[in-house]
Amino acid sequence: MHICFISNEYPKEGFPHGGVGTFLKTIAPKLVEAGHKVSVVGINYTNLNESSIENGVTIFRLKKNNKKGLTWFLNAKAVNAKIKEINLENPIDVVESAELGLAFIKKIKTIKYVIRLHGGHHFFAESENRGINKWKGFQEKRSFKKADAFIAVSNYVKDHTAKYLSLNKLTQIIFYPVNNTHFTPLKNVSYEKNSIVFAGTVCEKKGVRQLIQAFPFVKEKYPEAILNIYGRDWFFPDGSSYIEMLKNIELPKIQPFDHDVIFKGTVSYDEIPEVYAKAEVCVFPSHMETLGLVAPEAMLCEKPVVFTALGPGPEVIIDGYNGYLANPYEPKNIAEQILKVFDNQGKAKSIAEKGRQSVLEKFNPEIIVQQNIDFYTEIVK
Repeated sequence: MHICFISNEYPKEGFPHGGVGTFLKTIAPKLVEAGHKVSVVGINYTNLNESSIENGVTIFRLKKNNKKGLTWFLNAKAVNAKIKEINLENPIDVVESAELGLAFIKKIKTIKYVIRLHGGHHFFAESENRGINKWKGFQEKRSFKKADAFIAVSNYVKDHTAKYLSLNKLTQIIFYPVNNTHFTPLKNVSYEKNSIVFAGTVCEKKGVRQLIQAFPFVKEKYPEAILNIYGRDWFFPDGSSYIEMLKNIELPKIQPFDHDVIFKGTVSYDEIPEVYAKAEVCVFPSHMETLGLVAPEAMLCEKPVVFTALGPGPEVIIDGYNGYLANPYEPKNIAEQILKVFDNQGKAKSIAEKGRQSVLEKFNPEIIVQQNIDFYTEIVK
């Protein structure tokens, strides 16, 4: 088969990417290893047309158009032209995109179109306590109508998306694959005692504010505790920094932003296993996730993880068995779960070992890639 992913997020050195990029970086080479051709088409970070082959994956990064009012049209036109060109040279069987990705794609009769539910505009509107943007809402509905099938990365994202948008085509739940050779225990890296690590975009829906508010409860019992926050900043519509807003939070008893709460900035895909390795506990109290890659990645590194009790959290962690679940809106509850790790290192080690084993079973790339291949095969019959 020839599978073509529409995405602007395929990782490019020197530029940030999110969970979709990490997913593509994992699954695309595995599909190639399984004997399939994989192309990726997306808009470049720069005003250049670029193409490359990485691990057998052919990547087309198209020149970015910034013409006011016409950006969406010109970018869609470029993507359509490239897909048509690729299909003429080597016929495509499946085109896959995230939720909004098919809105302005011109369908080719011989190709099947799949939307993978990574978390779209309607999905996140509730967690961000905002209304539906008319333009983005229109695009998402239009995109869904063009899909021939859907893949959901968790039961939660499937059920929650279905509240807002029709999933009236073949839909299958297939978890993200997690790279179990890249994310592995690093025996040569010592953890920093009483260190807490968060990794992800530093924004409200990731629960960073509540994690910082939880920190004084931890410091009260463990004065040497440190909170390291890794990830890119998020900006409000007026351009102001979310991190700067966090630095103005008043916390009792401590001066956190001098020494105790440290914003480390972005970290590369290659460096993140070492970041996890140095933590005594990794904490990801998201308000809402589709599934969340950081929790299973840290679990593969054999670290105790505190994850969100909401959304897909229970699909990843059994509380008290292979990790801990916390109410992301309750700072004291987040602190209580962190303290369980600090208070009982023996149990924390056992939980971390079980966490790694559960991810090896549930997020195994070989199994999940085959599930994807089977699904693609079914829809192109």
